[in-house]
Amino acid sequence: MKKTFISIVLFVLTAASLHSQWERLPSPNGGDILSVAFSGSITFAGTYGGGIYKSADNGTTWSAVNNGLPNQYVYSIAVNGTTVFAGTYGSGVFVSNNNGASWTASNSGLTNLYVNTLTVSGSNIYAGTFGGIFLSTDNGASWTAINNGLTDPNIYTIAVNGSSIFTGTYTGAFLSTNNGSSWTKLNGGLGDSTSVLSFAFNGSTVFAGTYGNGVLVSNNNGSTWTAVNSGLTNMYVWSLSVIGSNLFAGTSYGMFLSTNNGQSWTAINNGLLFWTINVIKPNGNNLFAGTYGGGMFLTTNNGSNWTSVNSGLTNVLVNCFTVTGTGNLLTGTNGSGIYRSLNNGSNWTAVNTGLLNYYVYSLVASGSNVFAGTYGDGIFLSTNNGLSWNLANTGLTSYYIFGLLVNGSTVFAAAYGGGVFISNNNGSSWAASNTGLTNLYVWSFSVIGSNIFVATDGGGVFLSTNNGSSWTAVNNGLTNQYVWALTSNGSSLYAGTANGIFVSTNNGSSWTAINNGLSSLYVYDIAASGGNLFAGTGYGVYISTNNGTSWVEKNQGFDFVPIAYTVTAANGYLFAGTDGQFVYRRQLTEILNVTRISDVTPSSYTLNQNYPNPFNARTVVSFQLPDASDVTLKVYDVQGKEVETLVNERLQAGTYKASFDGSGLNSGVYFYKLTTGKYAETRRMILTK
Repeated sequence: MKKTFISIVLFVLTAASLHSQWERLPSPNGGDILSVAFSGSITFAGTYGGGIYKSADNGTTWSAVNNGLPNQYVYSIAVNGTTVFAGTYGSGVFVSNNNGASWTASNSGLTNLYVNTLTVSGSNIYAGTFGGIFLSTDNGASWTAINNGLTDPNIYTIAVNGSSIFTGTYTGAFLSTNNGSSWTKLNGGLGDSTSVLSFAFNGSTVFAGTYGNGVLVSNNNGSTWTAVNSGLTNMYVWSLSVIGSNLFAGTSYGMFLSTNNGQSWTAINNGLLFWTINVIKPNGNNLFAGTYGGGMFLTTNNGSNWTSVNSGLTNVLVNCFTVTGTGNLLTGTNGSGIYRSLNNGSNWTAVNTGLLNYYVYSLVASGSNVFAGTYGDGIFLSTNNGLSWNLANTGLTSYYIFGLLVNGSTVFAAAYGGGVFISNNNGSSWAASNTGLTNLYVWSFSVIGSNIFVATDGGGVFLSTNNGSSWTAVNNGLTNQYVWALTSNGSSLYAGTANGIFVSTNNGSSWTAINNGLSSLYVYDIAASGGNLFAGTGYGVYISTNNGTSWVEKNQGFDFVPIAYTVTAANGYLFAGTDGQFVYRRQLTEILNVTRISDVTPSSYTLNQNYPNPFNARTVVSFQLPDASDVTLKVYDVQGKEVETLVNERLQAGTYKASFDGSGLNSGVYFYKLTTGKYAETRRMILTK
């Protein structure tokens, strides 16, 4: 009878519980658009971190189309007849023959999967990668390297003009006149120091957009080049496009128009709020501009004005969080400004009044005052919990603010390239404070007692014992000195680096690596709460409940595992800000439910009897895993109805415990089941009240 009943429990299961999952919160519209292509009446947009979106109404509304697309960093899109090609950063080329409804990898012969650009010319499809150029003549079924004469394999762009194929690389440009069979380096004004990002053509005239040297023009098929930058106030030209006699240039700071083949330029940014232009694509008289952080814009009058067309585009990148004194949650984004939530992220409202720069990399709150550090325009101050902002830059000489700290009445700002600035009058004025700071590329701060620490990009960690008046390097044992995050937990200081996490228990005098269980060693943020540590990494979120001795992956429920640039614990939740999926949240009580109590590899899978048993309200279940596994641990009542999911994670080998709170249940017999890919076992427990 007992065996029969257990069989029923194993097979009669209800729908999965909502516990042990990240919840994606509603996102504002916008994001980072890297590529645009058209297939009939359909517009496709490739994004950074959000995959591919399509619009059937000229950009008025968008919907994600990522079925079968495991990599959602889409650097290029091209169309050949009814086939759509997507080039991804790290997973190669994917194709769709049903307008994006589904995608299939198409990488046969493609030996480098970092695809920056795709170009179609007749039956030829060219893929530019970080390993050279590949050609497909069978609609992507197979690829062949075509790099003869190509001395730089770092390909940024490929463009075809008649029988001429131009490619832009990190060290200049190359030309092929035989379908890529051989390449010739183009000099005559395009030296090795010139990175070429884009091309455009007006008849036989060739334009090249460069990184730092503006626009160059050639009237002899690339043999010689001449700079044409009169009126072009930004020389970083990411994209070029031609409509009739109009030449458009998208730069790191806005859009420019030339009506005389580049001889002079005029800024055309009316309505274009987000000025870093990744891509420009014409479709008839319509011109789309994909921006860095601000989503998509459209003009129908050659740039006289632009309209945001972002409805449904939700791949917003999040850089930072803070919680104000009233409990409001603020998040800073990469191009969409600052958003506020009054209900733990269930709804968000833009709070950008007075904010002149929407690339917000740092936020810190002190009572009702909130400071925002931006990328390029310094610091803004709000005195009303983030509802409105005023510039607070007096005394700043560097305006790329990646970190902020309030310590008593002193505010510290980390300026990338400018070191540390200090304000003792609530941001009214700032003064550099860099004595002893030998690396001025600073990211973040942390405090332990009277000690203040600053993280640098390449110089490790520096300590000040006199409120920032002077600094001393404290890097003994810190084998990677690209330090992106610092946090303290009691007397311990943790550093997130480009090679994992390090801990110091003696104010930085020595450091020890603590990476057990981390799948990604790119650690962008560390947060502490209640003795627990949370890490935002290049592969999602990890937690440690034992001061960093070991880490447990906590990525169940993400749409796909993102880069987690920032994590914060607030109001009973853990929030994760991602690189293209906006914000996720998870209840702290749930995410801390499973604890790794030993990292010694057991010899077999084991599910132990809960203790105590019988129990009143709370009990603990322990289990052993001999290898890394996707694990679920669920509780059922006697009818086989799921009561609770205790664990739904990928766990490394080791011994774990999970707690179960039955205070809301009736007395009686319950069953708990452990399932992995190789093992399943069920045990009984008794709740008595």
